[in-house]
Amino acid sequence: MKLGRLVRDALRRVRPRPPRPGAASGVLLLSAGGLGDTVLFALVVARFSCLARPGETVSVLLRADGAKMAFLLPPEIRVIKVDFGRLGKDAAYRGEVFDDLYRTHYRLVVSTDYKRHPDLDEALAFACESPETAAMRARPWAKYQARLDANEKRWGHIVDSGAALQDKVVRWSRFACELTGVEQPPPRVELPPERMPAPVALPGPTLIAQPFSAVKEKQSPPELYARIAAALPTGWSMRIAGHPSDLDKNPDYRPLLELPNVSFEPAPFSELAGIMRGARLVVSVDTACMHLAAALGVPTLCLASAGFVGEIVPYADEVMPGNLKVLFQPMECAGCLGDCRFPAVNSMFPCVAALDSDAILADIARMVEGGS
Repeated sequence: MKLGRLVRDALRRVRPRPPRPGAASGVLLLSAGGLGDTVLFALVVARFSCLARPGETVSVLLRADGAKMAFLLPPEIRVIKVDFGRLGKDAAYRGEVFDDLYRTHYRLVVSTDYKRHPDLDEALAFACESPETAAMRARPWAKYQARLDANEKRWGHIVDSGAALQDKVVRWSRFACELTGVEQPPPRVELPPERMPAPVALPGPTLIAQPFSAVKEKQSPPELYARIAAALPTGWSMRIAGHPSDLDKNPDYRPLLELPNVSFEPAPFSELAGIMRGARLVVSVDTACMHLAAALGVPTLCLASAGFVGEIVPYADEVMPGNLKVLFQPMECAGCLGDCRFPAVNSMFPCVAALDSDAILADIARMVEGGS
């Protein structure tokens, strides 16, 4: 931690504090993951909401980027968005956020994250100065381990959530069971109908493709998507979903838009959700778009790396939805969480480069015909 930030945080605790209600009330759930994590957290948030007492408000604090999926949360949830980039660098913004959290005077603060940063999400939790706090024992992190260990003593209730490599939805469910005292199996990756957007009527049968990832090594080559477009039945179209900047970062995918049945779909996730519900099939790298499609019940084919096997995809058997098929190449190093120790193969992780294009096309053909 930078010395200046450490000093400012210490001084903030001793200076006059903003006024707040005398009685603590309400529950704050911190969920500091990205877009995909927010989709999956939306499946279990109701279990944590049960921690609220009658009349209390439940708030969820999200990273500003992850908050783009906040539309999936129950409408009664109050959403707080925090820019983690500014939180770490902008002293005035950091102080403003901390004061707002302190002023609200939550009765209970729960960090729902297994991987935590002592200067970011943990600092936010402690800034609340709430009478009740709970968290999972944090994932080991060599760089910050001493501080995570020291901070563990500041939590009122610490839960050992089990093995380091574990399905996220299963881990959250076990944590919620521990806090609420209510034993129930983890939910399948499926949003309740009342939280699904209405399907958008599309001009014809449509495949939504999401080839882009923040980690470029997870991306399959554009040639694969050209083959997918060419293999679609007559009358079908393919929309490549993404932000316009994705094409700027990946110019080798631009020629796909010259194909007669291919177009670009720049809709934000809140609109893309309805478009995907109107589509016949989604083909996606293992990223937020894939989690969203799976949770919406859309037939989905995931082209995955092996790096997140055991934690993200494939989902654990007990939460796996029937509409999702995950293709990945088994590797001895599976579960590396993206920390690949091998050289890239044609700019891809070796496990991604090893995906069989013919097998992918065969699965798409079956799914297009209505098979599984």
